[in-house]
Amino acid sequence: MQAAGSALLARYDAVDPEVVANPYPEFARLRAAGPLCRIGPGTYGVVRHAEVAALQKDPRLSHSFPKDFYRLSVGDGPTAEWLPRLMAGADPPEHTRLRRLVAVAFRPHVIRNLRPRIEQLVDGYIEAGLERGEFDAVRDLAFPLTTTLLCELIGIPSERWPEMPQATDLGLAFTGRIFDRPDAGAEAADEALEWMRALIRELIEVRRREPAEDLLSDMLAAEADGDRLTYEEIVDNTLMTFGAGFETSIGMIATGYDALLDHPGELRRLRDDPSLVPLAVEEFLRYDAPIQAGVRRVLEPVEIGGRVLRPGRVLVLLIGAANHDERVFADPARLDVGRDPNPHVSFGGGWHLCLGAALSRLEGEIVFGRLLERFSSIERAAPAVRRPSPNFRTLDSVPVRVRP
Repeated sequence: MQAAGSALLARYDAVDPEVVANPYPEFARLRAAGPLCRIGPGTYGVVRHAEVAALQKDPRLSHSFPKDFYRLSVGDGPTAEWLPRLMAGADPPEHTRLRRLVAVAFRPHVIRNLRPRIEQLVDGYIEAGLERGEFDAVRDLAFPLTTTLLCELIGIPSERWPEMPQATDLGLAFTGRIFDRPDAGAEAADEALEWMRALIRELIEVRRREPAEDLLSDMLAAEADGDRLTYEEIVDNTLMTFGAGFETSIGMIATGYDALLDHPGELRRLRDDPSLVPLAVEEFLRYDAPIQAGVRRVLEPVEIGGRVLRPGRVLVLLIGAANHDERVFADPARLDVGRDPNPHVSFGGGWHLCLGAALSRLEGEIVFGRLLERFSSIERAAPAVRRPSPNFRTLDSVPVRVRP
């Protein structure tokens, strides 16, 4: 069995402009070469579905990294200090404790009860678009829907929303910049994080006096076996909820609209059989996963493709590559709104299965269900504008013309 560096592996250059624009041909090349590729010194990418799915649940890998790792990836500032404290960056037993307490805000009945509000918001955005005859699926739908829902879920009063920094900066603060330079948006992300931290602290003091039906109140009241979240744990993980929820939901809606516009036959298929909408949402998550990679640190020797990775090595689980693996998905480059089964890995797995997965799915089902119900036709009004990021597959603009 080989050590990790004993033979040359195919190299993945995530910041190559052609790869950023469309990584899937490069992922196919890497998968053909083997399950493992090189990214940088001591850093390896995993590109096949079987290995990614298994490693998402493997206790020999850690979500926790030394502070120096965060400084290298996000710069030396507030974000580098914040990321190591998050539930998403913890391992059991600390992760188990935090997740048990934070999860009270994501219980199934809480998510189900959001349906009427999501429907109300989506209907309002769609009606405004129908009146104009056109709208932007990102700026006029995905962005305001996701931001409004997250603010309401957390308990941020609507009068404070205009003051908020760019939500994209908060998303960058949470997810970090796995492949980008540390200066790629670091200052804006740090400023957004500090602003939100101050706001959440203000709101916690209000909720201590006046509890409400929101995430902050739930976290303040959460208790398990006599344990409670500390003040800073509430602040940190509330911000994590906003950042993670923002990128996943907006990306799924944006890329879903874009994919349907590129595949009119699949849109007709959905119109003919609206019962396929839940399967279509899963396919959008697979076809162009909003978050393309997750990072792990090797704790114990791990064998991948006949190579042994030693403790201290960094593994990048390339979700987008795994979701297009020919060994699991028939014709993976084709959008198939009825694909079933669809074992994509976009929401992670094991201890760190995405807490907000049910909310993202609900948003998607309502958004795309309403598209079928309210629009007799939908077509591009202008080319879509993709955000040039090696880790986020999302768009900043998808202009469309619509008829009722």
